[in-house]
Formats: sequence, C-alpha cells, structure tokens
Amino acid sequence: MMLTGRTLAARQALKIGLVDYVVPERHLDNALRALLAAPQAPRRLPLRERLAGLPLARPIVAHFLRRSVAGKADPRHYPAPYALIELWLGFGRDQAANYQAEAQSVARLITGSSARNLVRVFLLQERLKAQGKVDGDRPRAIHVVGGGVMGGDIAIWCALQGLRVTIQDLDKARLGQVVKRGHLLFTRLLKERRAVEAALDRLVPDPDGHGIVRADLVIEAIFENADAKRELYRRLEPRMRPDAVLASNTSSIPLEELAGCLSHPERLVGLHFFNPVDKMQLVEVVAMAASDATALARAAALVLAIKRLPLPVRSSPGFLVNRILMPYLLEAVTLVEEGVSPALIDRAATDFGMPMGPIRLADAVGLDICLSVAGIFARHYNTVVPSRLEELVAAGHLGRKSGRGFYEYGKSHDSKATAGGSPPSAEIGDRIMLRLLNEAVACWREQVVADADLLDGGVIFGSGFAPFRGGPMQHIRDAGPEELYARLCELAERHGARFAPDSGWQELIKQQR
Repeated sequence: MMLTGRTLAARQALKIGLVDYVVPERHLDNALRALLAAPQAPRRLPLRERLAGLPLARPIVAHFLRRSVAGKADPRHYPAPYALIELWLGFGRDQAANYQAEAQSVARLITGSSARNLVRVFLLQERLKAQGKVDGDRPRAIHVVGGGVMGGDIAIWCALQGLRVTIQDLDKARLGQVVKRGHLLFTRLLKERRAVEAALDRLVPDPDGHGIVRADLVIEAIFENADAKRELYRRLEPRMRPDAVLASNTSSIPLEELAGCLSHPERLVGLHFFNPVDKMQLVEVVAMAASDATALARAAALVLAIKRLPLPVRSSPGFLVNRILMPYLLEAVTLVEEGVSPALIDRAATDFGMPMGPIRLADAVGLDICLSVAGIFARHYNTVVPSRLEELVAAGHLGRKSGRGFYEYGKSHDSKATAGGSPPSAEIGDRIMLRLLNEAVACWREQVVADADLLDGGVIFGSGFAPFRGGPMQHIRDAGPEELYARLCELAERHGARFAPDSGWQELIKQQR
C-alpha cells in the first residue's frame, strides 16, 4: 500500500488482515463492550511475512520490490518508493534511529523537484475542479448524436454518473455495440446487479432522436468534418428546447467555422473529451466570442458532475492540448522518415517522463484521426504534414485499431517492436520535446487559456505530460528559458523554420531575469 499509494475500503482492509474487526457504526458501542469483555490474543503475522522481515531475507525481498516498482515508476523521476524500500531495508531495533532516518529521508524527498511539482499538480487539479463550480444548472438529460467510439463512450460515462442519456445513430447495430460496451463497464465498476441494471436503464438507444426535445444539453460527436457537422446542426436546432445547450466534441475545428448555420450561435460550445473517456480526466470547454456565458457555465457544470476536470479554452484550431501535441507527433513522424527507429523515438519521450511515446500515441489515437487533425493544423499554422503519415493511412494502416501502423499489433494489442539496447541520442529527445514546448509558449502568448497554470494543468491531465515536471511552462521555468531558447535556435539553423522560437520566449526570459 505504501509503495503504490493505494487506499483500501474497510472490508478490503479486514480481508488482508490490516484491521481486526469491521462493524457498522450503529453497532460500535456493543462491539467494543464485547471485545473488552473477551479480549483476543494479538494477531501474529503470517509465517511468510515474518520470514520476509528477517535481516537475512530483507535484501532478497528488497531486490524483488525494486524490480516490481521499476515497472511503474522510474527512479530518476519518482524517487519516493525506492527511498521507502531503502528505509525498510535499514530498519533495526533502535526505534529512535528508525524515526530519525525516516525524517531525514522525507525531508530530502519533500524538498526535491519531483515532490514540489507533484504538489503543484494536485493544486492545479483543484483549480480545474473549481472551473465547474459556477452558477450553471447541472444538466440532467443528455442527448448524444454519434454512436462511434467517442460518442458511445461519452454516453456510457454520463449514464454511469447518474444522468439520463439518449444516444442517436443511423446504424442500429452500432447502438447495440454501445449498450454492450456500457454493460461491460458498468459490471466492472458497479459490480452490484441492481446498480448495473439502473445504469443500463439510463442509457437509452434512440435512433430517431426523440430525446432531443427533452435534453438539457445535446452533444454532437460525429466524425471530424465541418460540412457534416453544420448539416447536422441545421436538423438539430429546430428540435432543441430554446434553453438547451448544443455542444460539439470536435477535437480541432474552431467553433466559428461551425456556428454560421445556427439561428442562435450563442448556444454552441465545445466539449472536447479525450480518448479513452473512462480514463482521461480532462474535458476542454471551448468558447468563442459569441458563446453565451450561461451555456458555458452549464457545460462546465456537466463536466464536473460526471467527475471530470473542465478546462476553459478559447476557440482556435486544435484548441490547447491537440495543438500542443501535434508538432510533437509530427516531428516524431519526421524522424521516422529520416530513418530513426520508432521504438527509439518513443524511448526518448518516456525517458523525458511522458507516459507513452509519440509514435505509440499516434497508433493508439488512430493515424487517420492524426492525419485529419494534422491537416487542419497545417492549414492554419503553415505546417508540413509528413508524407509517411499519409502513406500509412492510404494503405489502410491506421494504427492499433487496424492491427498495423508504425508498429504491428497482435491479438493482445502489444507492439511487436522493441527499443533495442542503445539509448536514444539527446537530439532525438530535444527535437520532439522542444517542438511541444515551443507550441506551449505560443498558446500561452496567444492566451488560448487564461494563464500558464491552466495551460500546465490542461496538458498534464489531457496528455499525461510528465507530472513530476509540473507542466510545460513550469518545466521551462525550471530548465531555464534562455537555455531552451538557445537550443531551439540551434535546431532551427540545422533543421529549418519549424524550430524557430515563438516570440513568447522573449517575455519568459524577461520574467526569469
């Protein structure tokens, strides 16, 4: 429990022997009297655990503990579990010495950069939660249009959190798949039969869209095509209640490009969920200049009600997270075109602290989706889309979902490629990460979000950006904006204008001085 930070419910603690008794609070007095009247002998640890704590056995146990922890936490980035093992290994009979060693170890950890940045991440999470605690009424009836992976998963998650959800799609078989996926998730998370049945009752397939007229909020989650979305809005708006909110799950299209067909464009907001919906905490709440404040407040209130973190974002191509990630992904594909192994590129990213490398991430998202977003990004930011990405999509190699992308996947969905023995060069890591940091600075300068803290929170919870670094802007401050600016200039001379530092770096350097 200490190594993983895991928490246990009372009955779980009883099962593993961490506590001796669990009783309902109303029976506590009687249980205490019974225990005092017939005290039990102290419980002895099981033989295996007593043996593991013997001085001769501890080094062997510590070895296996380190190996187990290494699969989840890199000691360069997360030193606390390893420090805990070392303390346990050195504990002896002198309790005062044990406590002194623990105090010194904790002092070193808590003043280190990892601990300080992880505390910062917690505070950023609390600030994001506060974005949904506004005067917006919590929507109770949701209608989702689009029964694909994203639309279906949004509907399933909302139903799990107690909302009544209708989901619409022309393909009834697809709606059946949504219900099937919902049943699997509800069974896994809720466990009790009645709770599972109640959640399924709240998830209503609605091929004809009868739920539109009753919905407090309608979420459009069809494929990423502006013309198709506008055509859908023309059909939806006349059927919606006058006070209902229309939300698009678009991942990259500015709302201004979608709102022109609406009689009441102020009702349109963006609710950009991230895949997989049941695991990714962030939802971008996207506003354009015409968006109504009440509609935005209700959208943010919905996000908080379904236990997600709302991030207010200004409407612009790619919004925040996808815009910052796209140069990172495109640079990784460019490196592949230059002959660098995808596994080596991914290893450079995970060495930096990213939870997944950019090539593996592209495969997981879907190369067709990456190409679509990259096309939108290229039109607005004068970026070249690598031909390798276009070639793979044209060949039907779409990533994990098709069984092949940059990597090949078997039935277990594990990649067949490995990183090999040689470590990646420093330049590989610099090229992918500095493209990401440069775009973060551009978003900060353009105020895509209100400030640097919200930017950091958005990128951490929307992409998994190395939490121990505190977010892109915090990492820039810690690493030194002057040094990173100089490195970008070197890369621009060697590889071209895509590395040209954004003008926002000058302001960051001025602030640091």
